[in-house]
Amino acid sequence: MQELNYPFDGQMLMRKRRSIRRTLSSQDGLIEKRIMILGGSTTHDIRDMLELFLLNQGIRPVFYESEYGQYWQDAMFPDSALAEFHPDIIYIHTSLRNITEWPVPGLGADMIDGMLSRQADHFQAMWDKLSADYHCPVIQNNFEYPYYRLLGNQDAADIHGRTNYVQRLNAFFYSYAQTHDTFLIHDINYLAADYGLQKWSDPFAWHMYKYAMCLDAIPYFAYNLSNIIKSVFGKNKKALSLDLDNTLWGGIVGDDGPEGLDLGQETPMGQAYSEFQQYLRDLRLQGVLLTVNSKNEEENAMAGLRHPQMILKPDDFLVIKANWEPKSRNLVQTAEELTLLPEAFVFADDNPAERAIIRKQVPGAAVPELTKVEHYITEIDRAGYFETTSLSADDLKRNEMYKENLARAKQQSSFDNYEDYLLSLGMKAVIRPFEAIYIPRIAQLTNKSNQFNLTTKRCTADEIIGFTEDPKYITLYGQLSDCFGDNGVVTVVIAEKKEDRLDIILWLMSCRVLKRDMEFAMMDELVRQAAACGIRTIRGYYYPTAKNGMVRNFYEAHGFERIEEDPDGNAVWEYKDISTYENKNHVIQVNSEERRENK
Repeated sequence: MQELNYPFDGQMLMRKRRSIRRTLSSQDGLIEKRIMILGGSTTHDIRDMLELFLLNQGIRPVFYESEYGQYWQDAMFPDSALAEFHPDIIYIHTSLRNITEWPVPGLGADMIDGMLSRQADHFQAMWDKLSADYHCPVIQNNFEYPYYRLLGNQDAADIHGRTNYVQRLNAFFYSYAQTHDTFLIHDINYLAADYGLQKWSDPFAWHMYKYAMCLDAIPYFAYNLSNIIKSVFGKNKKALSLDLDNTLWGGIVGDDGPEGLDLGQETPMGQAYSEFQQYLRDLRLQGVLLTVNSKNEEENAMAGLRHPQMILKPDDFLVIKANWEPKSRNLVQTAEELTLLPEAFVFADDNPAERAIIRKQVPGAAVPELTKVEHYITEIDRAGYFETTSLSADDLKRNEMYKENLARAKQQSSFDNYEDYLLSLGMKAVIRPFEAIYIPRIAQLTNKSNQFNLTTKRCTADEIIGFTEDPKYITLYGQLSDCFGDNGVVTVVIAEKKEDRLDIILWLMSCRVLKRDMEFAMMDELVRQAAACGIRTIRGYYYPTAKNGMVRNFYEAHGFERIEEDPDGNAVWEYKDISTYENKNHVIQVNSEERRENK
């Protein structure tokens, strides 16, 4: 819903939230998630706004909301209803108003340190208890700065200053986050500064309603919080489709020539375009895929991209489409070439007509309202399309991995026989039970993989560890490399032993290794391990979604028989006697190093 995309009219959303909620709740394909809100102040309107933004991201939230100010009591001493809620995410809404001890002039450093330690222990005890009880991600507000400074500018430097005290408490929160993968910071200190601390901290909102921020700031607060939650559940965007003229540079390269483009340090606007390119390059370094989608002659576009003042170079873009085709068609074709869905893209274009066409013809693609170049960064950044809750080594290598995939596709075109092409790749796989070093990546895959995902089961890192340690489960991850490079961990299987039957409860694979026979290699290894455990029958499940139609017949291709299917398409498949199973992978060397060592 366009009204919920950044920038939005927060006051309008507050007024019309009920009607908007009714509209959004009628969508198909919503995934249900249970969210526990533990509040140190009033949270009702925050909950309502959060619900709207999550529904707009395809998530139907079910809430548990603590009573006013009962965040710590509910965390430490839950009643039976709370204990049985089984949250997927816990959000702790505390603020400056929940700090109970403050330094004052005249106190010694030891007393202030003790005060700080007690505050830190109060929160850590709660975080540790929640982790032990619920094994799910916890989102914790940091503290906003005080809205007054007793010591003036020295309030930030002097140990007696409230600003200094808040900085030290926040540093403790950040240190905890750095050592606990499922503990996430909601940075309300940045939000308050960005919104305007004086407006944000309006004392009237606290004394009248016990809200930690002014009422008008609530939608912005809820939107920012929703970005963290949708990132946890794999709803981030993955790629930027970028216009060129008046988007990456000032001017029209076909009319002005490369020498006439406004770019670089000589003019204020040139500096702004260069700063925007620097921002895009930094996004690329954290794994965002960059592509070009421009109405231009290719020769002119490439001349512009090779401009000496360009920070981004042609090699920084995975796909460059500079032609006179509709940009909607270019975007869809780019998605196909990268084995992504169009909804994984953000379309950035200065032309409002082009933006309107993409919104209408490519549903799901995000289309920010770009106004002036000096605002491009904030208009994309504040929207939270690429919110990061974890940054794995695979994320950092994502651009190279996709570039290698494009090289594979180019090589494929030179072969008449597909199996010969696969053999030419020299593929090697490591398929092993889950290992601690890959737990974050495995959890990330369960929350991000949608197309090749048979049951769309989502797991936290703690849940993955639980499967790993429980002997009634067989777990497998698959890592694939070839002559072009290493794809990293790309596929995951979790199966539960039930006497002489094995139930596959999760099977997923990254779409960047589709049609490489990795699924056959995984099934061969799963059957081998099942047989070693005395398993006779393997049962698999397929639960259809709007995105996973490609694996509807996955089990049939592996020789399973469908034994049940309901009207919604939920199906149960069975391989009755695995002693008759024959290996289907003939193109990938699996665990070759390990097997050589065992000879």
